[in-house]
Amino acid sequence: MPCDAKELWGETDNFLSMDEDFLIQDLKQAEVHRESAKLLDRRPEKPLWREYLETGLLALLAAVLLRLFVVSAYRVSSASMENAMYEGDYLFVNKLAYSFGQPPQVGDIIVFKYPNNPNKDFIKRIVALPGQTVQVADKAVYVDEEIAAIPATSKNTDGRILPGELSFRDNFGPYTVPIGEYFVLGDNRDDSRDSRFWGSVPEENLRGKAVFVYWSWQPDADTPGWSFPYVIDAVQWIGWGIYNFPSHVRWDRLGASL
Repeated sequence: MPCDAKELWGETDNFLSMDEDFLIQDLKQAEVHRESAKLLDRRPEKPLWREYLETGLLALLAAVLLRLFVVSAYRVSSASMENAMYEGDYLFVNKLAYSFGQPPQVGDIIVFKYPNNPNKDFIKRIVALPGQTVQVADKAVYVDEEIAAIPATSKNTDGRILPGELSFRDNFGPYTVPIGEYFVLGDNRDDSRDSRFWGSVPEENLRGKAVFVYWSWQPDADTPGWSFPYVIDAVQWIGWGIYNFPSHVRWDRLGASL
């Protein structure tokens, strides 16, 4: 049946009215966005110094939290762990390595509180776990009556064999590691004070696992000293450091994993 022309015109009016409504809504939304943009543009901008200050404070906070709970930096101050690390090496130590991961393993290089003086930190390599029996015979290390794995970086520098009556360096044990403790040795076997001399390390003394060398500086006996009022010494030290920087940095040690 043909539609009435009035009905068609009425429907057309409805469509036009709906289009106008949508157009009005779009215009209102666009106006709201423009007003919002104006308000944002009116906000005062932070001065550049404040942005740098906030960034610096956040970085400092992150560094402090990392230092307290995740990693620590240590300086090697003796030759007892040569050739794995050298005096003047600076290490990152993972303090969480044994908190949520696997327990300490043979071969791990650990930082721990010295059992005879907890105010001092030592760094050595684990060679035996709780319950294992250690013996040193003519410099050879045995664990549970089998020759222990020899780290590629370990060394003996003294050709003499000292009897056990004179020193525990070359002849020691047998010694059974107590439960909850670890037997540690320095890689520089003839120049290391370790579990052969003062016993095993309690687990609660462990500070973390050495990860890598982030800086290394060759020690020098000619380094300027410090004495009050320090001004002249500071100038001498800065000059000495700048002059010797290229030759005293162990570039090949930077980033070395442990």
